[in-house]
Amino acid sequence: MILGCSFDDVAANRAFAEKFSFPYKLLCDTDKKIGEAYGAKAPDKDYPRRISYLIGPDRKIVKAYDPVKPAEHPAQVLADLPA
Repeated sequence: MILGCSFDDVAANRAFAEKFSFPYKLLCDTDKKIGEAYGAKAPDKDYPRRISYLIGPDRKIVKAYDPVKPAEHPAQVLADLPA
């Protein structure tokens, strides 16, 4: 399962996902607690950093991608998926 997370509200996330035809859901983190917990909130700033995590079936982080380069990221994650 793929999930994204944004500091935006439901309406903004819906519009963004529709505009760019996202094939996955975006979670709303308007209080920025998820971003802070995962180190995705820029220090002393009010915006998120582009970070991605591959989480295993045991709910543990398998790999962190920081920073994420959008053009390369899908291939990186696919290569890191367990066989």
